[in-house]
Amino acid sequence: MGRENDPKPMTSPPSAPQATQSAPSSLLTLTAPVAMGYIPLGTVFGFLLVQAGAHWSLAVVSSLLVYAGAAQYMMVPMLAAGMPLASIALATLVVNLRHIFYGLSLLDRLPRHRLARAYLAFTLTDETYSILTTLPAATPSRQVILLAMLNHGWWLLGSALGALIGSQARITLTGLDFVLAALFAVLTIEQWRSRRRAAPVWVALASYAVAWMATPQHALGIAIGFSLVAGLWFAETHHD
Repeated sequence: MGRENDPKPMTSPPSAPQATQSAPSSLLTLTAPVAMGYIPLGTVFGFLLVQAGAHWSLAVVSSLLVYAGAAQYMMVPMLAAGMPLASIALATLVVNLRHIFYGLSLLDRLPRHRLARAYLAFTLTDETYSILTTLPAATPSRQVILLAMLNHGWWLLGSALGALIGSQARITLTGLDFVLAALFAVLTIEQWRSRRRAAPVWVALASYAVAWMATPQHALGIAIGFSLVAGLWFAETHHD
């Protein structure tokens, strides 16, 4: 059959398809849990911001340019109290400092194009980071950017809906504040299912328990610090 040249053609071409096959086939499926959390939470934010006296367009603009759920919720009472923008900006910086570590852990996955890299760094929320860490290393940059854009879009959609509702009606949204906790629970389960390692969950729980017993007011920040140290230690020992 003349197979003198078969070894090279048979071994090299399949490697590329295997990388693409391991990438996610449906970004909508991946972002569905995020949409179920972002749309209601964004709706609550837009509603509260309008009810606090802001124009409905401010909710959309802030979600487009700020895109930080906790910081945006914090912004509502600060704006209502008439606090200066410098104070709001400083508080937003402090709340979102954790995203620096997110970006550092994904340096090898960031797109090479500067604009795409900057956009992914801007949209690297907790939920987007959680999904990206479950994707194969060979996932194309285009799919990574589209995933971040979809998550950003869900938050924008929720903010716009809430702003429109808030400008037309006065209703209560009691109970929807639990959506964020439910979303993080779903993402934690997905992380465990993809990695099959319970150690990160137990480290996080133990860190928060110790931090809460030491200083309840700063328990979350201290627990994040403990978890980061544990993660760095594990990565170093596992690398060795």
